[in-house]
Amino acid sequence: MNVDRGILVDHVSKAYGNVKALQDISLHIREGELFGLIGPDGAGKTTLFRILTTLLLADSGSASVCGLDVIRDYKQIRCHVGYMPGRFSLYQDLTVEENLKFFATVFNTTIEANYNLIRDIYCQIEPFKERKAGKLSGGMKQKLALCCALIHKPDVLFLDEPTTGVDPVSRVEFWNMLDGLKAQGITIMVSTPYMDEASRSDRIALMREGRCLTVNTPNGIRETYHRPLFAVRAKDMYKLLLDLRMFPQTYSCYSFGDAHHLTLNEKRVTLGDGQIELQMLREYLKGKGHEEVIMEKIAPTIEDCFMALQTEG
Repeated sequence: MNVDRGILVDHVSKAYGNVKALQDISLHIREGELFGLIGPDGAGKTTLFRILTTLLLADSGSASVCGLDVIRDYKQIRCHVGYMPGRFSLYQDLTVEENLKFFATVFNTTIEANYNLIRDIYCQIEPFKERKAGKLSGGMKQKLALCCALIHKPDVLFLDEPTTGVDPVSRVEFWNMLDGLKAQGITIMVSTPYMDEASRSDRIALMREGRCLTVNTPNGIRETYHRPLFAVRAKDMYKLLLDLRMFPQTYSCYSFGDAHHLTLNEKRVTLGDGQIELQMLREYLKGKGHEEVIMEKIAPTIEDCFMALQTEG
C-alpha cells in the first residue's frame, strides 16, 4: 500500500473560546509541492501550522504529515519536519554558528552532515557567523532561521509568514531559495499575508476567518475572475474612490497601490467588454469635476480574486 507522504488535513476545526480560528478545513498538499497558505492576520494560518507541527491539538477532524498521524505519531513527525515560526525564535544571545550547532545537536546531527542542503543559504550569512543572532538584519535573521529549520534534513518544511517585515529584495531572494529547496524534493507549506508572493507557489489556498475560500493554482484562481476589471487614476484619488463607488455600474472598487481597481457589474455590462460603461464613467467623472482621469483594462491579480471571494462570500 502506498502511503501518502504529503500533508492531509481532514475537516479540522479549532476554537479559542468564542473565536473560531479554524472552521472545517480540508487540504491535501502533495509530496514535493510548494503550497501557499494566503490570508490576512486572523485567517487561521498559524493555528493550522501549529496543529500540523504537533504543537497544538485540533478540536475536531484529523491530520497527517508524511503519512504519520499528528496525534498518535507526534514524536516521529517532529523528526521529519522543519518549522520556521513567524516570529524570530532563535537564541538572540548566541552567535549565528552557535545557533546552527545547537539545533543540529537537538536532532542528533551535525552541520557538516547536511551542509549540502543549506550551503547556498548559509554562504550568505557565513561571513557573520561570529555575530550574535540578535544583531542581524531582518533578512539575515530570516536566512539563519531557515538554516536551523533545515539542518536535520526534514521531509516537510513549514514556514509561517517568513517574509513579514523583510525588505522587498530579501523577500524575492527568500522565494528563490524555496524554489531551490523544492527542487531537492522537500515538501514546503508556506503562509504569507502578501498576495503578490502567491504566484510563486504550485497551488494556493485562500483563507479568511478560519475558512478556506478556494484551493487552486495561481492561474486557476485568476481565471475564475469573470467581471471586467479596470485600473482608474485621477488627480484627487480619495474623491475618485468615493465617486467610483457611487457609479451605478460599479460592482466593487478598492485601492491598489497607485490606482483604484474598479469591477463593473457583469449583469449590467453591455457589449464591448465594458467600453460603453467606460464612456459613461468618463462622462460621470467629468461631471464630478475630476481631472487627468486615466482608465485601462487590466488582468486580475490574486488579491483582486481574494477581494472578490470575500465580496461574494
